[in-house]
Parts: sequence; structure tokens; C-alpha cells
Amino acid sequence: MKLATFRHGGKVGLGVVESGDGSPAIRDLRGAEDIAGDMIALMNGGESALDQLRTAAADAPAIALDEVELLAPVLNPGKILAIGLNYADHIKESGMGTPEHQIWFNKQRTCVNGPYADINMPAVSDKLDFEAEMVTVIGKTCKHVPRERAHEVVFGFTCGNDVSVRDWQLRTPTMTIGKSFDTHGPTGPWIVTPDELEDCHNVGFICTVNGEEKQRSNTKHLVFDVYDQIVELTKAFTLEPGDLIFTGTSGGVGVAKKPPEFLEVGDVVRIEFDGIGHIENRVARENAETRIG
Repeated sequence: MKLATFRHGGKVGLGVVESGDGSPAIRDLRGAEDIAGDMIALMNGGESALDQLRTAAADAPAIALDEVELLAPVLNPGKILAIGLNYADHIKESGMGTPEHQIWFNKQRTCVNGPYADINMPAVSDKLDFEAEMVTVIGKTCKHVPRERAHEVVFGFTCGNDVSVRDWQLRTPTMTIGKSFDTHGPTGPWIVTPDELEDCHNVGFICTVNGEEKQRSNTKHLVFDVYDQIVELTKAFTLEPGDLIFTGTSGGVGVAKKPPEFLEVGDVVRIEFDGIGHIENRVARENAETRIG
């Protein structure tokens, strides 16, 4: 299934995206009885909640996809975790060695953004960069997960852009601030459940800026794959439904160009993963007015 969070008529809810032979549509589950109202609640309901959703979707009203606003599939993730230096070509262009251990940092959840919403050019920097990444969505509370069971805790996959403010990223070893500016975590356009993605470790992807190809790779080139990542993280702490894992980016990012090629206001970044979908975000100047309360 393709599970989306969307807004239509001023109301937000869940839907199932269908393409078939006709125009893409979304089955509107906002009025369905006993169906969770948001993605994390759906995950917490387990397999029985998914079964109920499948049944309800068959009879739910359909809305043309271009008539709704698709939002980030998980609006309020508890954690957003991202791994660095996880494709060989990106490691090479960064001038680094292959890491012995996985390198993790946080993206603050206030960076969450929709699949087609604008991303901010910060008032404090013009060193804005893109990173195309497949995002794993955790669906079950888990700790100390062995590799052979890691697939059990995956709810699905979505597209992500680990938007990075490079000068702020390098200010501290944790990288968190430079990776967490507001709007710098677009995901979507929906979550594809594992049964619909034949192999999460063989997914091709491409990133373009203003139609010009910048990144092209495949998740088969991950240094530490999806299951390795779950094993490592759950040795340290509990993963919970709705947590997002940005699985790493390939070579081709702007900061590695000579000279560097940073994004500018008006640029459009499109990231597409085979079997999942695409996100597309325009760079807009940040409104830097003070806001309190």
C-alpha cells in the first residue's frame, strides 16, 4: 500500500493512494469508523489496524490526487535519525575514509516538511545543500533487534531530502544544528509498505536541481544497509513507531563540487526513488521575523 497524510477541505487525515490504469486518486479514510486519525496511531494499532484500513479503503470515497495537499507522511516523529558517510562515492568525494562504525546524528523534528512544500534559504547562511535519501519508517517499538528480525520492525519507506546548511553543520562535531533548520526535512510523498517494494536494498534513485541531474545511485551501494542500521541503533536505545531513519546519501552533493555549488533561491530540488515516488521542493527565502508564542 501507499499510505499518505493529506489535507483536503481544511481537514487532515489518512488516505490510501491508488494509481491503477486511471488518474491517481486517494481513498479518503477521514470519515471511516475505527480507523486511526494519524500515521503513528495506525502503526500502534498493529496488523489488525492495517487490515481494517485495507477493508475500509475499498469502499472509501476517492479524491483525485491533484486535488489534495500531500503532507509529510509522519507529521510528528518522535526521532529523526540520519547516518553519515554511507555510500562509497560520497565518502570519496568527502575526502574521508570508510567509517569503521556507523556515524549518526539527529535532525530535530521541527524540520519536518511536506513533499512539495518550500524549503527555506536561511537568513543566516547561503551554504544550502541537498542530500537524496531513502527514509526507513519504524513501525514497532523495538530494542536489541537481531539482523534476521530487523525487517519485522519496518513499517515502510519514503523519500527524503537531508537538507544541510553546510557552514552550520561544521560548527560542531554533532552536525545537528546544520541538519535541523526548519523546513529542512521534507519527506513523502507517502509511505510504501514493504510488501510493495520488492527489495529495499535494490532501489534506484535520482536527484535533480532545476532539471539537471546531480545524484544517481542505488541503495545496493549502502555501506551499512537498512537492517545493519536498525541493529546498531537498537543496541543503544529503543526505536518507536513513527521514528524516521535517513539511510544516507550518495555522491554528487553540492558542497563536494569544485568550486562548491550551493542552492539558490528559486531552485527546485526533485528526488525520486524507484517504486516509492518523488518529492519536489522549491527554495524560498526565509521569513526571519521574530516569533514568540
